[in-house]
Amino acid sequence: MTHDFLLRSLTGENGVCLIGARGGGAGGMASETSNTSAENYAGDVSPQQAYEAIKRDSKAALVDCRTQAEWSFVGLPDLRAAGRQPVLVEWQIYPSMARNPGFVAHVARAGIEKGQPLYFICRSGARSRAAAVAMTAAGFGPCYNVAGGFEGNRDAEGHRGTVEGWKAAGCPWRQD
Repeated sequence: MTHDFLLRSLTGENGVCLIGARGGGAGGMASETSNTSAENYAGDVSPQQAYEAIKRDSKAALVDCRTQAEWSFVGLPDLRAAGRQPVLVEWQIYPSMARNPGFVAHVARAGIEKGQPLYFICRSGARSRAAAVAMTAAGFGPCYNVAGGFEGNRDAEGHRGTVEGWKAAGCPWRQD
């Protein structure tokens, strides 16, 4: 079963957020990593490159494939300057972290069309790379992975968002 709800609940803006079925799945945390090569998707881009492409190309979309908990508690890329909102579809379903079997269908249902440039972002770039590969295999794209994700790797003190990723790059974001 898929739960749809308005993006307004997370951002105060209208839009649709699609989240896969709850429960079931892996007994523990599913791995974010996958063995992929650059041939399986369009490649990695920096957060700045992704943001500029989205501002420049009205067909380009940012697909945030983190979990609902991450969107709510960590923040979201802010695309209001481009007149848009990120597409929010979980790659892995919180809290089980099982892979969302309906991911491709949920992204398509959010209005994404084949031939549209897609930029995928997660926390650090692993889930988003897997999502870009899956969407490319389904005939969408070009599909890019935002290297470093939203928060990137940890700094010397163990904090995210300071070394690499969307936040550290100074790209706009918000936390409601």
